[in-house]
Amino acid sequence: MNTQEILKALPYSYPFLFVDELSAIDENGATGSYTFNPELEFYKGHFKDNPVTPGVILTETMAQIGLVCLGIHLMGNTDQQSIGHVMLTSTAIDFMKPVFPGEKVTVVSEKVYFRFKKLHCTVSMTNAAGETVCKGTLSGMVTLKLNG
Repeated sequence: MNTQEILKALPYSYPFLFVDELSAIDENGATGSYTFNPELEFYKGHFKDNPVTPGVILTETMAQIGLVCLGIHLMGNTDQQSIGHVMLTSTAIDFMKPVFPGEKVTVVSEKVYFRFKKLHCTVSMTNAAGETVCKGTLSGMVTLKLNG
């Protein structure tokens, strides 16, 4: 699968799609980016008069780019109609810097292992200045759709 096919296969849509571009992907990892739209609803209350991107949204962005896109790629030899989802099963993320509305981030993931349909990756997110925003590990299960 090429990067456009992978993006098309993502099970998300606005306002919960946090992947603008998938710039690199192979059997060992993925790299992609996302720019946080200042109009996203969660900025209105997190935090009042000083909005920052919630950590759970940063984690989700890393999962969509670094785990789900990679999982779809790894299952690419499977008929597209049979791929179910890549479901997040565990996270261990350290947060170093805030991400503000309008900021572009880049996510890089490296596969640690993929066996028995479980994918485990190290992930990092950097801002436009190249500073590490957050990093850690993510795991997920690649599921297949059941026929019938």
